[in-house]
Amino acid sequence: MYQHIVKPGETLWGISEDYRVPYATLVQVNQIVSPDMIFVGQAIIIPGLPDPSLLPYSIVVSISNRTLTLLENGIIVKVYPIAVGAILHQTPVGEFVIINKAPNPGGPFGTMWMSLSKKHYGIHGTNDPASIGRAVSRGCIRMFNPDVEELARTVPIGTRVSIRP
Repeated sequence: MYQHIVKPGETLWGISEDYRVPYATLVQVNQIVSPDMIFVGQAIIIPGLPDPSLLPYSIVVSISNRTLTLLENGIIVKVYPIAVGAILHQTPVGEFVIINKAPNPGGPFGTMWMSLSKKHYGIHGTNDPASIGRAVSRGCIRMFNPDVEELARTVPIGTRVSIRP
Protein backbone atom coordinates (compact mmCIF):
# COMPACT_ATOMS: atom_id res chain seq x y z
CA MET A 1 0.00 0.00 0.00
CA TYR A 2 1.39 3.39 -1.00
CA GLN A 3 1.72 6.22 1.50
CA HIS A 4 2.09 9.84 0.43
CA ILE A 5 3.98 12.02 2.90
CA VAL A 6 2.39 15.47 3.19
CA LYS A 7 4.67 18.29 2.06
CA PRO A 8 4.47 21.99 3.04
CA GLY A 9 1.52 23.74 1.38
CA GLU A 10 -0.32 20.56 0.40
CA THR A 11 -3.99 20.03 1.10
CA LEU A 12 -5.98 16.82 1.18
CA TRP A 13 -7.98 18.09 -1.81
CA GLY A 14 -4.77 18.66 -3.79
CA ILE A 15 -3.45 15.22 -2.86
CA SER A 16 -6.73 13.65 -4.01
CA GLU A 17 -6.38 15.45 -7.36
CA ASP A 18 -2.71 14.49 -7.80
CA TYR A 19 -3.46 10.80 -7.27
CA ARG A 20 -6.89 10.90 -8.98
CA VAL A 21 -8.51 9.41 -5.86
CA PRO A 22 -11.84 10.80 -4.63
CA TYR A 23 -11.45 13.18 -1.70
CA ALA A 24 -14.08 11.29 0.32
CA THR A 25 -12.14 8.05 -0.21
CA LEU A 26 -8.97 9.57 1.24
CA VAL A 27 -10.89 10.88 4.25
CA GLN A 28 -12.49 7.47 4.84
CA VAL A 29 -9.43 5.26 4.24
CA ASN A 30 -7.20 7.44 6.41
CA GLN A 31 -9.90 7.94 9.09
CA ILE A 32 -9.34 11.70 8.95
CA VAL A 33 -11.62 13.47 11.42
CA SER A 34 -10.80 17.01 10.29
CA PRO A 35 -9.60 17.17 6.65
CA ASP A 36 -8.37 20.75 7.13
CA MET A 37 -5.97 19.59 9.83
CA ILE A 38 -3.48 17.43 7.92
CA PHE A 39 0.14 18.22 8.77
CA VAL A 40 3.54 18.20 7.10
CA GLY A 41 5.11 14.75 7.42
CA GLN A 42 1.77 12.98 7.85
CA ALA A 43 1.45 9.70 5.92
CA ILE A 44 -1.67 9.54 3.74
CA ILE A 45 -2.61 6.09 2.42
CA ILE A 46 -3.37 6.15 -1.31
CA PRO A 47 -5.63 3.15 -1.98
CA GLY A 48 -5.02 1.10 -5.11
CA LEU A 49 -1.31 1.84 -5.42
CA PRO A 50 1.37 -0.65 -4.39
CA ASP A 51 4.28 0.29 -2.16
CA PRO A 52 7.02 1.35 -4.64
CA SER A 53 9.71 -0.11 -2.38
CA LEU A 54 8.28 -3.57 -3.11
CA LEU A 55 8.60 -3.11 -6.89
CA PRO A 56 11.86 -4.00 -8.68
CA TYR A 57 11.81 -0.97 -10.99
CA SER A 58 12.41 2.72 -10.46
CA ILE A 59 12.98 5.65 -12.80
CA VAL A 60 15.36 8.58 -12.46
CA VAL A 61 14.85 11.60 -14.72
CA SER A 62 17.67 14.10 -15.17
CA ILE A 63 16.29 17.38 -16.47
CA SER A 64 19.75 18.84 -17.20
CA ASN A 65 20.96 15.72 -19.02
CA ARG A 66 17.55 15.17 -20.65
CA THR A 67 17.64 11.48 -19.85
CA LEU A 68 15.30 8.97 -18.24
CA THR A 69 17.12 6.08 -16.57
CA LEU A 70 15.30 2.82 -15.87
CA LEU A 71 16.67 0.87 -12.93
CA GLU A 72 15.89 -2.67 -11.80
CA ASN A 73 16.82 -3.37 -8.19
CA GLY A 74 19.07 -0.30 -8.30
CA ILE A 75 20.97 -1.42 -11.42
CA ILE A 76 20.76 0.61 -14.64
CA VAL A 77 18.79 -1.27 -17.29
CA LYS A 78 18.52 1.42 -19.94
CA VAL A 79 18.96 5.17 -20.45
CA TYR A 80 16.50 6.92 -22.76
CA PRO A 81 16.73 10.38 -24.36
CA ILE A 82 13.82 12.67 -23.43
CA ALA A 83 12.42 16.14 -23.89
CA VAL A 84 11.59 18.19 -20.80
CA GLY A 85 9.64 21.30 -19.92
CA ALA A 86 10.36 24.64 -21.55
CA ILE A 87 11.48 27.58 -19.41
CA LEU A 88 7.94 28.80 -18.73
CA HIS A 89 6.62 25.25 -18.15
CA GLN A 90 9.37 23.53 -16.22
CA THR A 91 9.26 19.84 -15.41
CA PRO A 92 8.53 19.46 -11.68
CA VAL A 93 11.37 18.21 -9.49
CA GLY A 94 10.65 15.65 -6.78
CA GLU A 95 9.46 12.14 -6.01
CA PHE A 96 6.41 10.81 -7.83
CA VAL A 97 4.86 7.49 -8.81
CA ILE A 98 3.18 6.28 -11.99
CA ILE A 99 -0.52 6.13 -11.20
CA ASN A 100 -2.03 4.98 -14.50
CA LYS A 101 -1.31 4.21 -18.15
CA ALA A 102 -3.31 5.13 -21.24
CA PRO A 103 -2.34 3.70 -24.63
CA ASN A 104 -2.96 5.83 -27.73
CA PRO A 105 -3.98 9.10 -26.04
CA GLY A 106 -3.57 10.84 -29.38
CA GLY A 107 -2.28 14.23 -30.44
CA PRO A 108 1.00 15.45 -29.00
CA PHE A 109 1.09 12.60 -26.45
CA GLY A 110 2.08 9.98 -29.00
CA THR A 111 1.28 6.32 -28.47
CA MET A 112 1.39 6.09 -24.65
CA TRP A 113 0.63 8.24 -21.63
CA MET A 114 1.70 7.37 -18.06
CA SER A 115 0.31 9.77 -15.44
CA LEU A 116 2.52 10.88 -12.59
CA SER A 117 1.26 11.57 -9.08
CA LYS A 118 1.18 15.28 -9.89
CA LYS A 119 -1.88 16.50 -11.73
CA HIS A 120 -1.31 17.38 -15.41
CA TYR A 121 2.15 15.73 -15.60
CA GLY A 122 3.22 12.47 -17.15
CA ILE A 123 5.66 10.49 -19.20
CA HIS A 124 4.44 10.19 -22.78
CA GLY A 125 5.30 9.65 -26.41
CA THR A 126 5.26 12.36 -29.04
CA ASN A 127 4.00 13.28 -32.47
CA ASP A 128 7.17 15.42 -32.87
CA PRO A 129 10.22 13.14 -32.57
CA ALA A 130 12.55 16.05 -33.44
CA SER A 131 11.69 17.56 -30.03
CA ILE A 132 13.48 14.80 -28.09
CA GLY A 133 16.62 16.17 -26.43
CA ARG A 134 15.19 19.67 -26.09
CA ALA A 135 13.38 21.71 -23.41
CA VAL A 136 10.09 22.18 -25.26
CA SER A 137 7.24 20.45 -23.42
CA ARG A 138 4.69 21.95 -21.05
CA GLY A 139 6.43 20.18 -18.17
CA CYS A 140 5.89 16.55 -19.11
CA ILE A 141 8.59 14.05 -19.93
CA ARG A 142 8.41 13.33 -23.64
CA MET A 143 9.93 10.19 -25.20
CA PHE A 144 10.20 8.57 -28.60
CA ASN A 145 7.07 6.42 -29.10
CA PRO A 146 8.91 3.06 -29.27
CA ASP A 147 10.81 3.99 -26.08
CA VAL A 148 7.73 4.97 -24.07
CA GLU A 149 5.93 1.83 -25.25
CA GLU A 150 8.88 -0.31 -24.11
CA LEU A 151 8.98 1.51 -20.77
CA ALA A 152 5.22 1.12 -20.24
CA ARG A 153 5.46 -2.64 -20.93
CA THR A 154 8.27 -2.92 -18.38
CA VAL A 155 7.25 -0.84 -15.38
CA PRO A 156 4.10 -1.45 -13.32
CA ILE A 157 1.70 1.10 -11.87
CA GLY A 158 3.25 2.39 -8.64
CA THR A 159 6.78 2.65 -10.02
CA ARG A 160 8.73 5.44 -8.32
CA VAL A 161 9.85 8.33 -10.54
CA SER A 162 12.57 10.64 -9.16
CA ILE A 163 12.88 13.84 -11.16
CA ARG A 164 16.10 15.72 -10.54
CA PRO A 165 17.43 19.04 -11.83
